[in-house]
Amino acid sequence: MTGKMKNTLILLILAILCSSGCGSLLDLDPHSGVSPGSVDTKDIESLRSGMYYNVQENPGTLSYIMFDLMGGNLTTKSSTNALDLINSLTTAMSSEVADQWQGYYKAMMQVNNVYSIAQGLEEGEQKNRVLGECHYFRAYLHLCLVTRFGDVPLMQENTDDLVSRTPKDEVWRFIYDELGYAMDLLGSPDEGYYYLSSDAAKALRARVALYIGEKEEAARLAESLINDARYGLDSYDRIFRGAQNTEIIFAFSCLTSDQSKITLSSYFYSYNHPNSGSYVYAPAGDVMTMYTDGDNRKDISITTLDNLDFINKYPSGQTGTDPVVISRLGEMYLISAEAQGLEDGIGRLNELRSFRGLDPVYPATESKYLDAILEERRKELLCEGHRWYDLVRTGKAVETLGIQQYQTLLPIPAEERMVNENLSQNPGY
Repeated sequence: MTGKMKNTLILLILAILCSSGCGSLLDLDPHSGVSPGSVDTKDIESLRSGMYYNVQENPGTLSYIMFDLMGGNLTTKSSTNALDLINSLTTAMSSEVADQWQGYYKAMMQVNNVYSIAQGLEEGEQKNRVLGECHYFRAYLHLCLVTRFGDVPLMQENTDDLVSRTPKDEVWRFIYDELGYAMDLLGSPDEGYYYLSSDAAKALRARVALYIGEKEEAARLAESLINDARYGLDSYDRIFRGAQNTEIIFAFSCLTSDQSKITLSSYFYSYNHPNSGSYVYAPAGDVMTMYTDGDNRKDISITTLDNLDFINKYPSGQTGTDPVVISRLGEMYLISAEAQGLEDGIGRLNELRSFRGLDPVYPATESKYLDAILEERRKELLCEGHRWYDLVRTGKAVETLGIQQYQTLLPIPAEERMVNENLSQNPGY
């Protein structure tokens, strides 16, 4: 986003959108005082910018690494046991979990508001773009919720009713369909990868298709991006050091100039690091040993200074903010490889490994092949928000992490259930 988000109009609109205050995000009056008939072409662009900003910001910094916190990639600086961190998060009183639930639904209400307003626009490219962005963000936000909580309230439109949880299969179908609408409405990535495009919707739909077992579709979508001349695997220093690259398909910009508070690296560096930080989370011990010396991802992913180990993907520390990648080509290689299975997918896995400086692997069975895929995903996508759900969806979380079965879902926050009796709790909590 650009500095335009700081203009008077957008601040006014955001104030209206957020005017409902605190408390349960599903027990708020979400309706904006901005009516579709009062919005013109100039206004909708400001609303559009505000929508990007709120989807980016409202769930909070930890939302982007929650699956790394839960997936054994990170420990606290005071404990080297990743299970301690997981246990502290899997409680209905966890403020970190509550903040994400509330943040996703708060963003959802604002997306739904823009969607309602955009219905009143004249037919044409602008209307299609804004509606396509709304469809993508509704899918993205519901995806973040269903992978964390399972059954969640499906919010196709804003309401002040006390809603109940929707069966997860229905939520997954909504996500899949919304991304189809987004693919049809959005255009090519002419505005750059900090804005949504049909390709961004295609990449997220490939992920969703893999998650729900539509493997042929997942492979088809991933392959279409791999074979697109606009994209190509790129070096890690370009992807995660702010340089233009051919790998990112969509990312949140998280610009300091736009007052972003998504400061991932401040959690990872300590005061002895040149960029400084609060050093809340450290890489788990096996993360520090999983990269071989020939792996060209290693130095960008992890580093050690004065006997302290750091995640190194987000380099700004306390000096600023870093973009957060949502979809990139490396993930598409891994989606295609997993979806096609050992016989047809091994080539894509080894192509990615070769580009990252590694020798090919040749697993003997489908089971060993899946293990190889998951290990490669852990290395490739470290601290990009994938690990925990990768283990959950493949049935390996309990054994790998040492957690209880009920911990394969997060608890519905206690404060939400206090104000909404229609929200049932996940088993075990």
